[in-house]
Amino acid sequence: MFTWNQLTDIIYKKTPINSDKLPWDEINQCFLFLKDFSANKVIYGINTGFGPMAQYRVDDAYLNQLQYNLIRSHACGAGNPLSDVQVRAAMVARLGTFLQAKSGVHPNLVKLLVDFINLEIYPFIPQHGSVGASGDLVQLAHIALTLIGEGKVHYQGEWLPTAQVMEKCGLKPFEICIREGLSVTNGTSVMTGISLDNQHHAENLLQRATLAAVFINEIAQSYDDMLSEPLNACRRHSGQQYIANQMRQLAAGSKRMLKREHELYSDKHATQKVFEHKVQAYYSLRCIPQIFGPIYDTLQYTRNVLVEEVNSACDNPIIDPQTQNVYHGGNFHGDYISLEEDKVKIAMVRLCMTMERQLNYLFHDRINGILPPFLNMGTLGLNYGLQACQFTATSTTAECQTLAMPNYVHSIPNNNDNQDIVSMGTNSALLCKRVLDNTYQVMAVLYMALAQATDCLGMQDQLSDACKQAYNQVRAIIPARVQDETFYEQIDQLITMLRQINIA
Repeated sequence: MFTWNQLTDIIYKKTPINSDKLPWDEINQCFLFLKDFSANKVIYGINTGFGPMAQYRVDDAYLNQLQYNLIRSHACGAGNPLSDVQVRAAMVARLGTFLQAKSGVHPNLVKLLVDFINLEIYPFIPQHGSVGASGDLVQLAHIALTLIGEGKVHYQGEWLPTAQVMEKCGLKPFEICIREGLSVTNGTSVMTGISLDNQHHAENLLQRATLAAVFINEIAQSYDDMLSEPLNACRRHSGQQYIANQMRQLAAGSKRMLKREHELYSDKHATQKVFEHKVQAYYSLRCIPQIFGPIYDTLQYTRNVLVEEVNSACDNPIIDPQTQNVYHGGNFHGDYISLEEDKVKIAMVRLCMTMERQLNYLFHDRINGILPPFLNMGTLGLNYGLQACQFTATSTTAECQTLAMPNYVHSIPNNNDNQDIVSMGTNSALLCKRVLDNTYQVMAVLYMALAQATDCLGMQDQLSDACKQAYNQVRAIIPARVQDETFYEQIDQLITMLRQINIA
């Protein structure tokens, strides 16, 4: 069983998979059982055609050729290749299926897949081609193609013929034994791999957005009772309570956040009729536990689904030596992943929208009442501050809102209506990835604005330790802006920083 931490270590730290600890005996027993069991029986994908062609029996003389035909005919994806990280995660997800010892594959296939992962050999997998119902047939076929020594792979920064790389690494192409062509191509591993990467970034974005929310409340000198434990505990939702607790920790040491009991519950305002400082902050500042709480809960549930999927046999048919049977079903169907990725996508759109509103607060002098228009530290009218950066953030947020439409409900029957309802799970994961990338762009502008607002107010030394660290990270990339200069290179550098640097 892979844990979440093990998965992230393998995918991002390139931690090698320890082959000695894998269940080789169980995998081999499953293979031997299928070899004996399949004699004189009709079993889908072993001695029948695939999909609607399952009604046609394949002559015994062509059973191996049947598997090669499936791989080669289905390696027909289109579009840009998936990234190395996405492909690595997809291969790990496929390995997770094989380790359940329910696929009937020869152990040598599993060993070769482990070698590909450990040696960082990444098959060419186009983005488009999966409807996510009989799994990621087309995209997984591109992995299978490389395992038999064909196609191309990304290795040490180059696209090279698979056969050339395998020879260099001392590997031999796998030779089909019974049903390995179908076993590699049949399942949810590509959508799951993309989703594992999405999950890593979604959790990172939420963490950084939570810090940004504390930062903007420090700038606004908000009252801190919105983060209080009694207030948030009576709502009962665990996510809201988690976010409020995180914000309390991140705000520790702040000299900016106000205490309501000191400011409004004392006699100092007894005769005051109009309060210059807002009694309650705007929702995009005050309601962060209530807005980010459900996002946190959603991500926690999705993480669990992804770990369960990696540790599942998403194959068909399922080979079960324990019950001495072969079961035909639909474990390849991607609805679990498709629905979760739509949920993550929608949650990230909400995150992005909240940050865009926080940006508007910082840029709009008549709303915040304490900052120059667009954080302009130059001459008003002559200089423009961060004015145009808001255009970028707003347009990117608008695209995210358009992409928020759930893909899970888009099913188009195909495959002679054999696949009459499909998950479109890989499309869901890819669209989620696009929203995540967009959200990093909006966040980069927000972090830049938070640092600029800090300089406008000269409040660097009043920040909490966590926000001061974030301020310093931004200022290491882009100095305070007085004169008008280009921003696009620094925004790109901030995106890189936000994607890679962990919050202490």
